[in-house]
Amino acid sequence: MAGRRGARSGRGWDAIPPRPAQDDPSGGELRPDEPERGNVAGRRRRSSPEGSSSGAFGASGSRDFGSGGRSRIGNGERAGRGAAERPPEPPRSESEVARDICLRQLAVRPRTRAELAKTLARKEISEEVIAEVLDRYDEVGIIDDAAFARMWVSTRHQGRGLARRALANELRQHGVEPDVATEALETLDDEEEATTARALVDRKLRSARGTPDQVFRRLVGMLARKGYPAGVAIQAVKEALAARDEEAAAFADQIDADALADEATDLLS
Repeated sequence: MAGRRGARSGRGWDAIPPRPAQDDPSGGELRPDEPERGNVAGRRRRSSPEGSSSGAFGASGSRDFGSGGRSRIGNGERAGRGAAERPPEPPRSESEVARDICLRQLAVRPRTRAELAKTLARKEISEEVIAEVLDRYDEVGIIDDAAFARMWVSTRHQGRGLARRALANELRQHGVEPDVATEALETLDDEEEATTARALVDRKLRSARGTPDQVFRRLVGMLARKGYPAGVAIQAVKEALAARDEEAAAFADQIDADALADEATDLLS
């Protein structure tokens, strides 16, 4: 009976009184190995220091970053004020803009005077400034149409195997004057053109397929597209076929290079 009264009175096995706050050496904080008991939520609330119930945020809800945050913001404001106080760069003259455009164009590859003039006109540079800038570039040798034409003929003939007729057309497209182009094209002669044509045919003939007549027509067409005269193209293909095999040689013997050249010339005229 006494045990029952003890249970009802809250003494004994059914209740463990909470530890007094003054006996807790941690100041109300739970240790990692301590089980939760009693009014834990209340103890945790008491552990927050007075006046800091809002944590890292003040009463207004904004975070207080301390002096470091204020310093960074201040530096940004000072940098912005410094940029605003910097005097603006003076506007460039039209001649300076034109020279800058020309130098960028010439940094990619050599240009003719006509090419640079066309680019400057597209950029809305006045005709007076275009003439002034390009005349000065002519004087100091920055642009030289004659040197451009000689370089173009040499590299395009050696690299692409182009003949004089095709090269003359390309120089005209780049705005080279006819007399300047003619002087540059004179660096190629008939013998050099014939040698280059034969080398092109020999290289293509290694992988050519079809009957001798089909191969002949394809190779002559290839040389014609590169600007070779009909007589040079036909003769180069005939000689290459004659040296290939018996069948091709027999076909080459039947080719009248001069007659075919005259016929091709009549068709083109």
